[in-house]
Amino acid sequence: MSEPVILVEKSGAIATVTLNRPGAMNALSRDLRLAIAETFEALEADADIRVAILTGAGMAFCAGLDLKELGSDKGGVNATVGDKDPVTSIGRFSGPVIGAINGVAITGGFELALACDVLVCSENARFADTHARVGILPGWGLSQKLSRAIGIYRAKELSLTGNFLSAQQAEDWGMINRVVTAEELLPVARKLAEDMLSVVPECLPAYKKLIDDGFAESFGEGLKTERKVSNAANKAVTPDAIAERRAGIQSRGKEQTS
Repeated sequence: MSEPVILVEKSGAIATVTLNRPGAMNALSRDLRLAIAETFEALEADADIRVAILTGAGMAFCAGLDLKELGSDKGGVNATVGDKDPVTSIGRFSGPVIGAINGVAITGGFELALACDVLVCSENARFADTHARVGILPGWGLSQKLSRAIGIYRAKELSLTGNFLSAQQAEDWGMINRVVTAEELLPVARKLAEDMLSVVPECLPAYKKLIDDGFAESFGEGLKTERKVSNAANKAVTPDAIAERRAGIQSRGKEQTS
């Protein structure tokens, strides 16, 4: 019996999703692309799951589209499976998605990483956009997200050369949140997930959506969006609730040293 191409482990409100084609560097076969999309659709429908962690089995996070499979497809390069693609489905998950990038994230794998909300990298992680070397153009957002993350000049350097970016350089450029050892990767990702789950529950998806919606707009329109959404939401917060939560924040501040 063949191994499933994706593994899902649920622990409380956290789901850890693992791409499971280690022998193929977790390359995005048609089956894996569909499995990612359907997995995140199922997680969004599961009221108990509020944060997801996305990682890869073996030495790679994801080597991108399965070029061997695509090479036998006479219909041209089509990254969607029916009407589904993994990046769109990840984006529709309303809770935070933490990318635990354990190894190389190349082209489509790079786009999967950029679909996450927070990126924690193993020291073994590396990124590369090889679309131009394969002779195709990105369709899952890389051409727009990367320049917004690291600046247009650095993004053009990476995408127009296909050169690799180390985890440390990615951190220095502000593309990822932090670099940790391979052994620390999943524990750090889980700790971040637990920290997120400790905020006021309804604020977690609402704040994520507010940031994403505003980021997709101009700065001026984003400010208007924030004002409109916050005015509506904050009316429901009582003074007693604020006082109670304030005490919890003060206590956490005393305990947290970094």
